[in-house]
Amino acid sequence: MPGGGREVAESCVDSLNLELVATYCKRLHPNKPELAARRIEAIGYQVGLQLAERYTKERPRFADHLEAIKFICKDFWAEVFRKQVDNLKTNHRGVFVLQDNKFRWLTRISVDSAPPGEAAQMDVNAAANASRASQAAGQYLYFPCGLIRGALTNLGVACAVSAEVSTLPACSFVVRVKV
Repeated sequence: MPGGGREVAESCVDSLNLELVATYCKRLHPNKPELAARRIEAIGYQVGLQLAERYTKERPRFADHLEAIKFICKDFWAEVFRKQVDNLKTNHRGVFVLQDNKFRWLTRISVDSAPPGEAAQMDVNAAANASRASQAAGQYLYFPCGLIRGALTNLGVACAVSAEVSTLPACSFVVRVKV
């Protein structure tokens, strides 16, 4: 990183997210998905707090939550995910939707395809696979939801963050600002 900063290899961050989901969702709390989600999101929250501190230490504080959201969409996203958010929407009442059409951490998610010889079932299987992939992808979005919430909290924006997967690897993060 220019200027003497430190970076973590992208493959390490990918592996961390995969291992968090495997550990909390499959080994520690397989029958308590809400608890696993809260634990993974809490780890992301702590990381987001620290990253926002690092990325804004040379900047003045943001005047309002819209400035903070724009910072997340441009600068923070570029640092963490190596690109900017593809689209930002708001209802101007404290709800923001950050759309990423190719979310890096979902590009490697896959599900089993139909066995050979079952070509007639391909359309049904494709729809079922897409549904399973979207459900599986949701587990891998707990950590980035925490990252976003932690970063925004550090910037003075109390909020709740959730994620939705439409078609892999696209996803939307919904930020609800608490008033």
